[in-house]
Amino acid sequence: MTIETQFGPIQAAVNADGALTELKFGPANGNGKGKGAVNPNVGRQLGEFFAGKRKTFDLPMAPEGTDFQKQVWAELMRIPYGETVSYAELAKRMGRQGAARAVGRANATNPIAIVVPCHRVIGADGSLTGYAYGVELKRSLLDFERGQAGL
Repeated sequence: MTIETQFGPIQAAVNADGALTELKFGPANGNGKGKGAVNPNVGRQLGEFFAGKRKTFDLPMAPEGTDFQKQVWAELMRIPYGETVSYAELAKRMGRQGAARAVGRANATNPIAIVVPCHRVIGADGSLTGYAYGVELKRSLLDFERGQAGL
């Protein structure tokens, strides 16, 4: 399923139960992942988010990853809308102080962009570090959220 946004198209894939398995920026790549399965709530909630009417999501998710990756992704969900944390702070919140690089790697493999807000993680010095879809998109997403949140 393709969702058009002001930041470009987003591709969503859900499993047979309607749980979100992938959400990625970019055009459809034709891999057929999740083909035939739909969840209309995904498009509706993303539309609300990009219209500035939704700050959190209530969607079933089933991302594939290791236990550690899933722990990192769960912690990403706790970062408030419009706010940022460093990789080191995220590791500390998980009780894994000193694991900033491992947290960064797990963050980089997040298969569900926006809903699992990996764009809210920044460098320890406040810089916008890597983002799978480019630092400019990361900046735009953070500026959008901050504007909507009045920050």
